[in-house]
Amino acid sequence: MKIAFIGLGNMGGPMARNVAAAGHQVTGFDTHAPMPDGVVGAISAAGAVKEAEVVITMLPNGAILRAVAAEVFPAMTRGAVLCDCSTVDVESARAVADQAAKAGLLAIDAPVSGGVGGAAAGTLTFMAGGTDQAFAIVSPLFDIMGQKAVHCGTSGAGQAAKICNNMILGVTMIATCEAFALADKLGLDRQKMFDVVSTSSGYSWSMNAYCPAPGVGPKSPADNGYKPGFAAELMLKDLRLSQQAAAGVDADTPMGQLAALLYETFVEEEDGRGMDFSAMLPRFEKRQRG
Repeated sequence: MKIAFIGLGNMGGPMARNVAAAGHQVTGFDTHAPMPDGVVGAISAAGAVKEAEVVITMLPNGAILRAVAAEVFPAMTRGAVLCDCSTVDVESARAVADQAAKAGLLAIDAPVSGGVGGAAAGTLTFMAGGTDQAFAIVSPLFDIMGQKAVHCGTSGAGQAAKICNNMILGVTMIATCEAFALADKLGLDRQKMFDVVSTSSGYSWSMNAYCPAPGVGPKSPADNGYKPGFAAELMLKDLRLSQQAAAGVDADTPMGQLAALLYETFVEEEDGRGMDFSAMLPRFEKRQRG
C-alpha cells in the first residue's frame, strides 16, 4: 500500500518505520523530526499524501489535527482513509470525520496505548472509531504497528475509549502512590505490600505491571529514576481531555477531576514535568497530611 505518515516524533517515527519495514511504500512529513529508516520525506503535508491510500497522523492536539486535515484533504485521493492516531478531543475527531466525508474521503480516529516502547516494538493497542469500511482498510496496518485493535464504534468512539481508559489510569496511579507512601509511614515493607496487593482486591495495572516503587514488581520507569515511559504532562493532557468531554456531556467525574488537579499541580507547580507519571510516589513521600 501507499502510505503517508504525518507527525514523526517519538511515537510516529517508530510507527512509520515499522510500516515501511513491512514492505509498504511510506512517504512522511514532519516540521522538524528526522525521517525514519525506509520513509521518504516530502516537503509538505499536502505533498506527502498524494496518491496515498491511507494517511496516518500522529499530532499533538485537536487544533493541529484540524489544521493538517484542512491542508491535506484537498490533495488526497477520493476514497482514501485518514487514520488519526493522535490523542485529541472527541469534538475535533468528529469534526474531521465530517469534513472527510464531505470531501469523499474516509476517516477513522485510532488513538493508541502502549507508549514509546510499544510504538518501537509494534505492540500498541488501537482504539478505533469510524465506519466498518475504514476500519477494514486500515486493519492490516494496525496489525503491523500493534498487537490489538478494537473497533469501538462510530467517529469519536476511539477518542472516547482512550480518555476513559486514561482517566482510570490516572486515578489508580495516584491511589497506588498514596498507598505506598502510607505503607512507608506505617512501617510496612514495600515488597510485602506489593506481594499482598498484587494478588488481592487492590490489584491494578498501576500496581502489577507498572509499579511506582523502585525495585518492586516488574521493571518500570521507577527503576530508571522515573525517566518517562509515559510523561506526567501527557497524563495531564489526557485527564484534561477527559474533563473537557465530561463537561460537554454533563457527566459527574469527581475522581477524574481531582486527578487532573493533582497532576496539574505536579506538572506546573512542582517538579513533575519531564518525569514519568508514576513519579507521584516520591511526591507523596515528601508530603504530610494537609
